[in-house]
Amino acid sequence: QVYLGEAGGGLVQAGGSLRLSCAGSGRTFSTDHMGWFRQAPGKGREFVAASSGNDYSTYYADSVKGRFTISRDNAKNTVYLQMNSLKLEDTAVYYCAANSRTLRPPSTSEWTYNYWGQGTQVTVSS
Repeated sequence: QVYLGEAGGGLVQAGGSLRLSCAGSGRTFSTDHMGWFRQAPGKGREFVAASSGNDYSTYYADSVKGRFTISRDNAKNTVYLQMNSLKLEDTAVYYCAANSRTLRPPSTSEWTYNYWGQGTQVTVSS
C-alpha cells in the first residue's frame, strides 16, 4: 500500500522557519514528480512547490518564491519543504503529493497528482 506521511508542522511566529518532511513507502518516489500543496481555512487547495522526477528541477508559487525550498532525499524516499520568513498568510494545512505520470513537467494542478499525504498543520502567529 502506498503511503505518504507529512511531519514537521506546528506553531511558529511570523518571520520564523519550519521544515516539513514527507516520507513515502510502498513505492519508490525518486522518479515521481513531488509536490507540496496547502489549504487555508475556507479556501481551496493551492500549489506551493514541486520537484520534477525527471531532472529534479523545481517550481514555486509566486507567493513563496525566495522563501520556500523543496528538496528530496531519494535514499530516504523523502521530500522536504524548507519554509523561511513565514508570514501569517502561510497558515494552512500542508499536503505532499506524488505524480507518477512524468511525461510532462510537474503541474500546479492538484488533479494531476495521484498519491497524497494526510496533511500537517502550519500555523503562523503574529
